[in-house]
Amino acid sequence: MNGFDRRTFLRASTATLAAGGAGAFWHPSPARAQAAPLKLKLGNDLPATHSVNVRLREAIEAITAETNGRVAINLFPNNQLGSDTDMVSQLRSGALELATMPGTVLSTLIPATSLTGVGFTFTSYDKVWAAMDGEVGDYIRRAIGKANLVPFDAVWDNGFRQITSSTRPIRTPEDLKGFKIRVPVVALWVSMFSALGAAPTSIPLNEAYSALQTRIADSQENPLALIEVAKFYEIQKYCSLTNHAWDGFWLLAGGRVWRGVPADIQQVMQKHFNAAARKQREDIVRANIDLQKSLEAKGLAFNQTDAGAFQQALAKTSFYKDWRGKFGDEAWALLQKYAGDIG
Repeated sequence: MNGFDRRTFLRASTATLAAGGAGAFWHPSPARAQAAPLKLKLGNDLPATHSVNVRLREAIEAITAETNGRVAINLFPNNQLGSDTDMVSQLRSGALELATMPGTVLSTLIPATSLTGVGFTFTSYDKVWAAMDGEVGDYIRRAIGKANLVPFDAVWDNGFRQITSSTRPIRTPEDLKGFKIRVPVVALWVSMFSALGAAPTSIPLNEAYSALQTRIADSQENPLALIEVAKFYEIQKYCSLTNHAWDGFWLLAGGRVWRGVPADIQQVMQKHFNAAARKQREDIVRANIDLQKSLEAKGLAFNQTDAGAFQQALAKTSFYKDWRGKFGDEAWALLQKYAGDIG
């Protein structure tokens, strides 16, 4: 374009704009007019087929639909983003936006979150959910908030934990003497099994299968749902129904990230994630009815135990006294309000 043509073009453009004709030159497309979606990552240590991840995917789809794509949440199961400890650090730094975390594992940062995992405390789900949807849950939520993390209201179910073994069934507390058992990286459970005379080894979940396969440990302890999806039945012979502890998963957001999420999107996320958590609780109850039969068909031999005998054995040690001192009288009183006398 020569100088004359350029001046002519600019004069024509200016005249058109002055006449309100900007649209003659630029029409913003719907894609350009709409803000880019808020992108969030959600990580956890569970296999993709675990009920928590099944329900999380459903909730994510519902959130995407209700916000018309304003938020895009990507789920990363099975420690794809690192160990639980790694993900906690990422949450606090803002490198990770969301994660589900077992309370006992989170206790390495926030001791109060392992309160509900005290050995042989809860005897039924009625007591568990009364506590977690009530004062015990509120107490733990406040503690989480002080660590600049935001807990969603509803706690997910990790389930009552059982012991599997490749060497012998566990029927009495005496059977745990010298027993090499894999446990999570959780001081509470290391302490509990040590008090019962076992030899616990802390190993992350994603390394547990190989540890059992190579006999670094002879046994492990987990809820039936995780024993099934992690395929521990392939390398274990016995499953002892000890119900030795209950633990839940907290869905957490990083505090700094959460404060930047628009309020209406926060409400949508709370609604769908909390509803998904309650559905997942029902999933575990229904699954437990069938899981024993399924696992028996895959080769696991089951046996019942007397939880009272194990609690009495623990009470003869300093376990309950020590942990009451660590949690504090207020927390312990709340726990006993829902679970009954402990130790």
